[in-house]
Parts: sequence; C-alpha cells; structure tokens
Amino acid sequence: MAQREVREELTVDRYTAGLVGPDQESAGTVADGGTVRTHTPPACWGPMVTPEFRGGHEVTRPIHVEGAEVGDALAVHINEVEVTSAATSTGSMAERGDAFGDDPFVDHRCPECGTEWPESVVSGTGEDAIKCAECGANASSFGFEFGYTVAFDDDRSVGLTVDAEAAEDLAERAEEAMALPENSRQHPILLYKPSEMPGALGHLRPFIGNIGTTPAVELPDSHNAGDFGQFLIGAGHDWGLEDDAALSARTDGHLDSNDVRPGAVLICPVRVEGGGLYVGDLHANQGDGELSLHTTDVSGRTELGVEVIEDLDLDGPLLLPNAEDLPEIARPFSAEEQDKGEALAAEYGTALEESGPIQVIGSGETINDATENAFARAGNLLDMSEGEIRGRCTFTGGVEIARLPGVVQLTMLAPMERLEACGLAGLVRTQYDA
Repeated sequence: MAQREVREELTVDRYTAGLVGPDQESAGTVADGGTVRTHTPPACWGPMVTPEFRGGHEVTRPIHVEGAEVGDALAVHINEVEVTSAATSTGSMAERGDAFGDDPFVDHRCPECGTEWPESVVSGTGEDAIKCAECGANASSFGFEFGYTVAFDDDRSVGLTVDAEAAEDLAERAEEAMALPENSRQHPILLYKPSEMPGALGHLRPFIGNIGTTPAVELPDSHNAGDFGQFLIGAGHDWGLEDDAALSARTDGHLDSNDVRPGAVLICPVRVEGGGLYVGDLHANQGDGELSLHTTDVSGRTELGVEVIEDLDLDGPLLLPNAEDLPEIARPFSAEEQDKGEALAAEYGTALEESGPIQVIGSGETINDATENAFARAGNLLDMSEGEIRGRCTFTGGVEIARLPGVVQLTMLAPMERLEACGLAGLVRTQYDA
C-alpha cells in the first residue's frame, strides 16, 4: 500500500456508485485505535431506483487502517448512530424486467433506448418519475409491490406511516426530507410516495446495515454476502462469478443485523492491505429477518472506533452485541449464578470453565446454508468439531436470523481459553465485564 497520511480522526463524505473492492478510491487512512466519522446516504431503495448505480447501495469509499495486513482483523466499535432523515419510503419490491439484464440491482439498461446504466433525471413524483436522460423513458428497474412512507418524530424515537396526501408532500421535498448528503448521487425513494399502510406506529432503533471490509474482488456492495451473492454466480455482467468458491472472496459486509448498533463491536476479516472498511445502509428500525427484504433506509451519521487485531485470520465477521441483545441463555452469568456454578463444580468434581459470549456470522443461499456456514466458521475459529459447536450453541446460545434468505448470527458462550488462543479474550472481557 502506498504511503498515506495517517489521521487519528477521519471524516468520510464520499461514496461509491454501488461497488466495493480493491479498485475503489480510498477515503484516507486512520490510525490503529483512531476514530472514523461518516454521514452516509440511504441505501437499498434510493440506489436501487437510480440506474447509474452498479449495486443496490451507496456506501463510503474504503477507509484504510494503519498497519492492517491481509490475515489480520479489524475490530470496529460502533460508538454512535444518528438518523438525519426526517422520513423515508419502503416496502416489498416489484421488478421491472425490461429495465435490467441478469440482475435488477446491478446491470441496468433503459427499456426504450437500451443504454446501459443510463444517466437519469427526475420529472415529477411517483414510480414513473425517474427518466432516462437519453430518451425520457422510465429507467428504474424497481417499483413497490407493497409500499409505505414513514415520518419520524424530532427525536427519531418513533415513526408513523402516513396517508397519500402526506406522502405526496414529502415527495415534493424528497431530498430535504431524506437529508441526502452533498456528495450523494442517488434519487430519493420518497419520490415514489407509497402510502398503503397509513397510521401504523413503530419503535425506532437505528443500526448499520452494510458495514465491513473490502472483499478481495470487486463486488456490487449489496451482494457482499452469501445470499445476495448467489445472484453473481453465472451472471453475464462484469461482476459475474464462476462458482460458489469464487464467492468466498466476500467479507459479508451486507449483514442487515439490527444488533449492529451503538455499543456493539463488529470484528471483520482483512482481505486487502489496510482493510478498506466501508460504511452505509443505515436503517431507522427493523425486526429480525428484514422480512420484506427492505426496511426504513435513512441518511445518518456514525462514529466508529477502529483497532487492528493481528494474525486473526477470519473466514467471516464476528459480532459482540450489547449484552441485552444477546439471547438470554448466552448472557454473562451474574455473581449469584457464578457462585451456584462453582458449588455444582465442587459437588461433582468438575472444573468450571471460564467463558464469554461471541456471535459468528454465517451467510448462504438459504437460512440452513447460512447456519452451516456459521458452524464451519465457528469451528475454524475455535478449533472445535461441528458436533461441539452444535452442542455449545444448543446449551449456551442459539441461532438468530439477521436477514432472509440467508444471514444468521450463531451465538455461544465460548471457552475463554479458546478465545485467548485466537486473540479475542481481551475484547470479550471488555465488552461484557467478564
């Protein structure tokens, strides 16, 4: 990696047009132990309906971390997540088959003049508002199957789905209401003004949907995971992959885990020199599984602390969520529970192991495939058989769905001696006061 200025604090306000990979221009270099601040535009819907984009998100340019080498890991401390949008639109999607080739998120083309990734302009509001700059045809590859518009309170603590009149008002001032950052290039999804579910009140709990390190090959940013990445296998566009083995270059940054929120620590594999951390796809809220495949995409600010973990060669990300976000069975033991455990150990003559919570991220074509992937990753990390992984996860953890169709969080209380061996014990003890 060429010599770069290293900053203790780095603010990032430039984005890619839907790709992550080694060829993307760097946002700068932050010191090991430094702080990164970002203001990111919404992902998913806005980039999806902007035909210039090569992927379904708009994430930051890659951030390099001083001293990070291939075979290390980055610990990313989620310090702050602040929603800056006042409203958004979302729902389940309908594809416009004549506006793309193999993949509606990636290889866009104008259905009238055939221009690939056409420049586009906005004319009016509604699902036909995004026009090809060449011929004036509706150039977006997506619409709503079922859609709704959500307005947030000033504190961003609750959101209310609004009626058609309010959705129209928000569409007329879409960029302002979505607080698009200056350098964003997407069309705001509020333009579509869906209003099919008015009057529903929802709790907000912001988190980061796409955060991770640069994969070893160029990928559409929304496809940097084992489930969406399946669309790349055999695809005829520039980012098509030959087989599932080629997809192993991914880093699973597109998690959509609602536990990647302030207080959590995400541990990411380093596949390129410097790590190439990127951030985007902030969500105002989401239930487990992201069952519509989309949720409340928002602009927002993040503050992240980054540190290098040397010689931790991960197959995929790990997550240390807030203690309250762990399954109850996997939470650290209270002093009273620990005393009872020590008494049982003395009674039965068994040494009581020290343990700490850890989540291994798995991804794949289906939830079952993602869980098998998490079993394999956990076994490699902790030097355990699949039988032991299954046993420990059954007795002290479980599996949670981050996103359908195929991202999971596999939780267990892992033996501290195994965490010591791979260099994670200090982080786990700090995170959980263990």
